[in-house]
Amino acid sequence: MSSSGQAAPLAVAIAGASGRMGQMLVAAVLAAPDMRLAGALDAPGSSMLGQDAGAPLGRVSGVAITADLDVGLSGAQVLIDFTRPEGTMVHLAACRRHGVKAVIGTTGFDAAQKAAIAEHAQQLAVVMAPNMMVGVNVVLKLLEMAAKALDDGYDIEVIEAHHRHKVDSPSGTALKMGEVVAQALGRDLKECGVFGRDGHTGARARTAIGFSAIRGGDIIGDHTVLFAGTGERIEITHKASSRAGYAQGSLRAARFLAGQSRGLFGMDAVLGL
Repeated sequence: MSSSGQAAPLAVAIAGASGRMGQMLVAAVLAAPDMRLAGALDAPGSSMLGQDAGAPLGRVSGVAITADLDVGLSGAQVLIDFTRPEGTMVHLAACRRHGVKAVIGTTGFDAAQKAAIAEHAQQLAVVMAPNMMVGVNVVLKLLEMAAKALDDGYDIEVIEAHHRHKVDSPSGTALKMGEVVAQALGRDLKECGVFGRDGHTGARARTAIGFSAIRGGDIIGDHTVLFAGTGERIEITHKASSRAGYAQGSLRAARFLAGQSRGLFGMDAVLGL
């Protein structure tokens, strides 16, 4: 608590601070009255190292972008990370050393990396979600409800579209949607997921959950789950028109972590779903 009796602003560090998502997060933290920017990290060799994190926004944050994790995390309570799996793993180990909680929006982790994140979460509080947007996480709940109600009478396809720079496919959000639907139907996505069709594929398996990925332009992120039945189709869709939704969801996750000491949480816990 401050001398005025109000809670001190939550000290937040941003990984990948000079990137598109990083700059959106910097702007969101600077605009949040209950937060302050405490650190800004970027990869060695970045042209932004040493510059004020708010410079591309025309703002003065008083925080210089650094590649030194010990410097960038020294005054932080929470790190928000939307980078690459390899970088996030290094950042998470540094968070553990410094006692800094972590919001992870990075996607594309392999099984070993996910296991390592779970191990770190035994010592510090982590929110990890393939998509931090509030609307997407509400859609995940709707998908669970729909799958249970529709049961086995519908063929299920997950269609996603992203910008040309996205390096993983299907998107983490699409995979999460497939996992939610599969679990609701008592299926294992590893066994029923179909991630590519070419040539003479034969008839569609009744229990298959198919995935299609589109990459092009500057599409922020579109996701549709299609339930195709006999005589009707049901589509549950989320379309992102701005990265601002990712940033605001991440801030909600950071606020949630302020009250947690350790554990691995999803956005369902953050949103009370």
